[in-house]
Amino acid sequence: MDEGGEVTGFEVGVVVPKRRGVDGGGGLDAVEVLVGELKRAGLIVERVHGVSDEFIKLAGPMETLGRAATKLQIRKLTHIGMELPFEWDEVSAFVRQPDGSLFSWCERFQCFHQLIYGIVNKTEAAIPLKFDDRDFEWDVNESILERMESEGIVKLVFPIHDEMKRKKLLKDWALNLLAFTQQPIDEIYSYFGIKIATYFAFLGMYTRWLFFPAALGLAVQLIDFGSWQLLVLPIFFIFIISWAALLVQFWKRKNSALLARWGVNYTIGLETGNKALDIGTTFGQTHTEHAKKCENDKPMEKEKSLFQREEWLGHMLRFRNDAIIFLAIICFQLPFELAYAHFYEFTESDVLKFGLTALYLLAIQYYTKTGGKVSVMLIESESNNGKESRADSLVYKVFGVYFLQSYIGLFYHILLHRNVVSLRQIIIQRLIVSQVLENLLENSIPFLKYSYKKYKTVRKKKHEKVQSTGKPIRVSLRVEKEYLKPPYAASIGAEFEDGLFDDFLELALQFGMIMMFACAFPLVFCFASLNNIMEIRTDALKLLAMMRRPVPRASATIGAWLNIFQFLIVMAICTNCTLLVCMYDEEGLWKIEPGLAAILIIEHILLLIKFGFSHFVPEEPAWVRANRVRNTAQAQDMCSKQLRSIYSFKKE
Repeated sequence: MDEGGEVTGFEVGVVVPKRRGVDGGGGLDAVEVLVGELKRAGLIVERVHGVSDEFIKLAGPMETLGRAATKLQIRKLTHIGMELPFEWDEVSAFVRQPDGSLFSWCERFQCFHQLIYGIVNKTEAAIPLKFDDRDFEWDVNESILERMESEGIVKLVFPIHDEMKRKKLLKDWALNLLAFTQQPIDEIYSYFGIKIATYFAFLGMYTRWLFFPAALGLAVQLIDFGSWQLLVLPIFFIFIISWAALLVQFWKRKNSALLARWGVNYTIGLETGNKALDIGTTFGQTHTEHAKKCENDKPMEKEKSLFQREEWLGHMLRFRNDAIIFLAIICFQLPFELAYAHFYEFTESDVLKFGLTALYLLAIQYYTKTGGKVSVMLIESESNNGKESRADSLVYKVFGVYFLQSYIGLFYHILLHRNVVSLRQIIIQRLIVSQVLENLLENSIPFLKYSYKKYKTVRKKKHEKVQSTGKPIRVSLRVEKEYLKPPYAASIGAEFEDGLFDDFLELALQFGMIMMFACAFPLVFCFASLNNIMEIRTDALKLLAMMRRPVPRASATIGAWLNIFQFLIVMAICTNCTLLVCMYDEEGLWKIEPGLAAILIIEHILLLIKFGFSHFVPEEPAWVRANRVRNTAQAQDMCSKQLRSIYSFKKE
């Protein structure tokens, strides 16, 4: 098929309120002008009327999207292995996506955004517009969509589901319970974008790897090893730490392999605020122009000192904000957590303990949300480069709050009461209450929100003073149902717009729980593996049926969460050594006897193993490294040819 003949399905929706029939002044109808401009931009437009709003659905012919990609200078992989700014006239030179499409979903959404927000008034005078009884002017060089948003006429611009692809993913992924950890990762990438696909790839790999410690933990918990029992837990401990260190390293390998398969550059998630300078920035640009530009852009000495001052000021601001969060945790959260742990220890009834845990988990939500909002306010003063950098900074701060909330009670039982039986009870209750309940709430709360908004929409329509037609009023349009669904956002606020914060936080807290207290309850890995098998399906169902289609995010790795997982491995070495000391030093005298000395030696050995594996296991497979080396060689060869041609031209 001809490249320009390809058309995407309807992928973007624009919501405007229905007219009340009140005529304004003499201006042009704003919605009609918007629709006309969208069509002139090359988009396919379909207008449908819902219960209380009108919906403008947009689809893009491939040529229209390609011209927009050219204007945006979107960098794409070429067949010669180099990443170059996209050119529609050279479309055959660029590598297609795994599903055969020219652009990824993230790239298509960028193009849609450019097309609809790039419609500006190119005339020499302001254009009067109206909507019902409101009159306003569309100023010269102003975006019509931004103006209509400021006037409250455009209520929302959002991605809409492709119904055929959505149903296929529901069947093959969300509702395919027999697949266990198998997932159509390439299809998830094509439909949701790289960040969500990377999350599910990590979740699937992590769950598969859990089967090994789950089997060993089951054996350790159920089998009586007799006189060898004292050696079993240290051996299990060494295995668990080695397993976790290898998991992190092999995930890095898998991540790099996925990026290579999808043709994604690792630096996609690194926003620097400036466009990267690369060879062949445009097909006709010469290296002489590059050299001249670099020469003109060299900062002077004063500018260098200014950059250094801003850099260190940014570091100091981040340090100050981290200190504020740390002191707030120590002064406000720590006493609350210790009080809960104390009451739990001296409560005899198991029913009361379970109820106390449930009330505690509900009460702590308010504190953590407050901590999240404070963290959002603090990072506003930081000089972070791009959204991903700001998100990573916020992840570290908020995770500190959740870390203490989740584990301080467990540390209390280890260090003060040395009660391993009570510790096991808390771990089981936390897993049941936190993991199982959260899986239920992840889908039930969005469904209840959607049902309530649908009820309010229908009820409002019934109370309007319009002539009754006798037909029942109900929400039937697919696009209106999607609009009424809640957005895929984090529970602590809209800063994490893609909503992956909650999902990654749940995984990180679970990983910390099973790693840091593995020796106290080896069976915990079985609970975690069963939970994660269901987590894959519930998260998929949430994305496909309970939430709006998320806005795609360009992030090539799991970012700050990988550093948090590595931090938890180091913490696990310390806490499990403490657990082993408590178990073997029953009198509580903390004597450095041969057995306890051996535990301290094990701690140092495991730290060496953890950091040794990071060098022993390469972070990328050999074929990925070979492709990268080949692409670099091709880039250098092209650079040399261009330089030789420039030199020959000068000699002539």
